[in-house]
Amino acid sequence: MGYGGNTSCVELRSSDGTICILDAGSGARVAGQAMLAELGERLPTINVFLSHYHWDHIQGIPFFAPLYGAQHRVEFRAAGQLGRVRDLLWGQMVKPYFPVNLGDLLATHSFAEMDTAPVTVGQITVHPFALHHPQGCYGFRVECGGKVFVYASDHEPGDAAADRRLREFAESADVLVCDSQYTPEEYDQRRGWGHGTWLESTRVARDANAGQLVLFHHDPDHDDAFVRRNTLVARREFENTFSAQEGFTIEL
Repeated sequence: MGYGGNTSCVELRSSDGTICILDAGSGARVAGQAMLAELGERLPTINVFLSHYHWDHIQGIPFFAPLYGAQHRVEFRAAGQLGRVRDLLWGQMVKPYFPVNLGDLLATHSFAEMDTAPVTVGQITVHPFALHHPQGCYGFRVECGGKVFVYASDHEPGDAAADRRLREFAESADVLVCDSQYTPEEYDQRRGWGHGTWLESTRVARDANAGQLVLFHHDPDHDDAFVRRNTLVARREFENTFSAQEGFTIEL
């Protein structure tokens, strides 16, 4: 458990207290508990940006504790090209899959579809951009106070337009979180599965002149030792490389 066992969920905070969550995989359960323990009644509106609706990116929503408090507010956003946010999220919280319907939640919650126009919440501006992944997926370039954080999970290289777009949105990012599920050797047997390699991520970081690369979306068959080895090898290609792990915090 050195690198954790939860699926995708990244929390962002700005100096004005704005909270954004990028994806709500099983990590959202832990995130919600931590927010309530820290902020309680002072918890501000939580802005959830979903890259897409595959299970590992939404399965934490039914267990996200702030949704069960009447004093809280949660706003969900995702690309309109992927479908209606409310309808798609509602489908995972109906009989016989879950005993609580989305409409029964006590917190004030809303749903909005985005296009590629930037969305600003508090001091944070989020720029969505399309990635290459089965059934569609979006990355996010997040700007705040002159700093840039780019989240590009679930991207498979090989589509020229999408690869170019990723590099454009990652340009001069202070931190680039990039899909690195496979080794180059594994990828040869997994083409079309929608994920990239640590090697391709280092190339994106170098081409985009990123400051720091975070390898993300680890393969569930990779243990801690395997991830550590990948990290060390990746640093030969892009020195400032780390692998995402549970509770990993970056201050910009």
